Amino acid sequence: MADSALQGSPAATGSATTDLETPGFGISGDQLLRKWLRGIAGGILGVAFGVALVVGLRAISGLGAWQTEQTGYPHIIVPLFTAPLGFLLGFGAFDYWLRWAVGMPTVPEDHSQHGATSWRDYFRFNTDHKVIGIQYIVTTFFFFFVGGLMAMLIRAELAQPGAQIVDAAGYNSLFSTHAVLMIFVFVIPVFAGIANYVLPLMIGAPDMAFPRLNALSFWMLPLAGILFIGSFLCPGGAFDAGWTGYAPLSTGAPLGQSFFNLGVQFAGASSIATALNFLVTIITMRAPGMTFWRMPLLVWANLSTSLLVVAATPFIAGVQFMVLLDRALHTNFFDFAAGGDVISYQHIFWFYSHPAVYIMMLPGFGIVSEVISTHARKPIFGYRLMALALIGIVVLSYSVWAHHMFVAGMFSWLRVPMMLTTLLIAVPTGIKIFSWLGTLYFGKIHTYSTAMLFALAFIVTFTIGGISGVMLGMVPIDIHVSDTYFIVAHIHFVLFGGSVFTIFAGVYHWFPKMTGRMYDEKLGRVHFWGTLVGTWGTFIPMHWVGMDGMPRRVADYAAQFGNWNLLISCFAFMLGAIQLVFVYNMVVSWRFGPKADGNPWRANSIEWQVSSPPPIFNFDEIPRVVGGPYEYGIPGAKHAIMAGEGAEVPAGEKSVVGSSS
Repeated sequence: MADSALQGSPAATGSATTDLETPGFGISGDQLLRKWLRGIAGGILGVAFGVALVVGLRAISGLGAWQTEQTGYPHIIVPLFTAPLGFLLGFGAFDYWLRWAVGMPTVPEDHSQHGATSWRDYFRFNTDHKVIGIQYIVTTFFFFFVGGLMAMLIRAELAQPGAQIVDAAGYNSLFSTHAVLMIFVFVIPVFAGIANYVLPLMIGAPDMAFPRLNALSFWMLPLAGILFIGSFLCPGGAFDAGWTGYAPLSTGAPLGQSFFNLGVQFAGASSIATALNFLVTIITMRAPGMTFWRMPLLVWANLSTSLLVVAATPFIAGVQFMVLLDRALHTNFFDFAAGGDVISYQHIFWFYSHPAVYIMMLPGFGIVSEVISTHARKPIFGYRLMALALIGIVVLSYSVWAHHMFVAGMFSWLRVPMMLTTLLIAVPTGIKIFSWLGTLYFGKIHTYSTAMLFALAFIVTFTIGGISGVMLGMVPIDIHVSDTYFIVAHIHFVLFGGSVFTIFAGVYHWFPKMTGRMYDEKLGRVHFWGTLVGTWGTFIPMHWVGMDGMPRRVADYAAQFGNWNLLISCFAFMLGAIQLVFVYNMVVSWRFGPKADGNPWRANSIEWQVSSPPPIFNFDEIPRVVGGPYEYGIPGAKHAIMAGEGAEVPAGEKSVVGSSS
């Protein structure tokens, strides 16, 4: 599909075109308004269809038209599923497929859904991977700030013992929704957004393999976020069983829990569709000469992550459907009194959710590899071992899930094997840290870039979080600190000091490529130092109060922890406030920043060899790869030959790192 799109583009054919024939000629305000009105009308019809379906089926079954048990409300649950589908249908997400499915002639591809010429093109169903990447990044950062606001409310409540702002039920909803937003509609999909933009460029592809599926995968994501946040409008409040949604707590929770069950389905479907797209794109659309051992490590990281997503995500989708059936149809998957198995929920959930930790980490490993090699001006130390370590993490990640359940009542004999595999998975992760340090050794470390600062801070912070993870892998220590703030400290050191630091590194690194503008480095440094100090000041003391026994997931605590919590909250407010500097820098620089040239960092990978921002179809001619992407300091070395550079490899060129030999 993408290949045919390239062949039909003016960049490929060199033909003259009118404005209306130009790919990505844009959309008018009236056309955009009509699309959104169609989408809203489709959503309303979806609600009506869902309600009518429930009422009709209940009437056929001899039941009353309405049911209002706190775990029921089918006339609300079913429309929560049909309304988003109706919106997507009216918005045009299924137009091409529906015409094909019913046997109608498909509309010839005129590329009008491709590319962006104005801000309006970012608010429609757009098939350009670069537009979709920016849609992902901006949307996920919106949910990042919503989740961050909830974190500020949590820390305000915990600044002192006693009730300050919310009651216990409201607190449960706050920390549950905060975690869900950060995991399902920020960390996981923002990596997909960054990769969506740069990965096809990195491998020399004109687009993703399935552009329409790529666009659909994005538009399912904000629907998931709306469901999560919309649960606050439910009778009984938002879902309050944590991001883990443990049964039987979740099976008896109020209506808001069903919003969580369905929101996970849309977020999971989005994630699976994106992962399948990445896999097919990486395997089938690499430029000539781009062997697997010549791929940048960010491509390897997304290949590994996509394997995890495709294999693991159906497990959380399935277990949330099981909870929904227990709630709405009174099945008994997790009701012990009726023969259900409560512990099986945790086994199924963590069989997804521990690989999910690496879904939230592996893309960041790839970003850090790109940033460090570029700004240290050195080849990646141990490139092949780095790639193999990514695959090793994928394999081992499925063997460690039960270390989350050492105190859950599982079989005692299972604890020691899970402890050993948990410690074993630290080996490939340690290989990556060793490789980054080896790359930095005797390198010309350029810290003028904010991206490099975040990458260096990531190595230190993630290492500390990893050490506490090794501690938690030990059965006796885990039993001691289970359900204390030590767990909160560990996961935030790994996910905020790990994943979010790499996200910032990636945004700063590719900001010139995405926008064609340079950001303000002074503001970038302010943001970096404020984020680093805020992160360490917030989460390091949590280790100490956790080891002393302060429980997590409670709105009140013993007075002896009051001073520590006040200090933690002060640093947390600092961490939250400094993110406003990031927003200001990005928005103002995108509009008024100095224009960036094609390769401001003097990087070798292919995305830096085209203009900033790139052409609509990426390349006039598909590049030919002749060497590895990290051959800094090697005379005559070249990663790829671009259009107009000649067909022969320059004299003396030799591929040393990641060659096909």
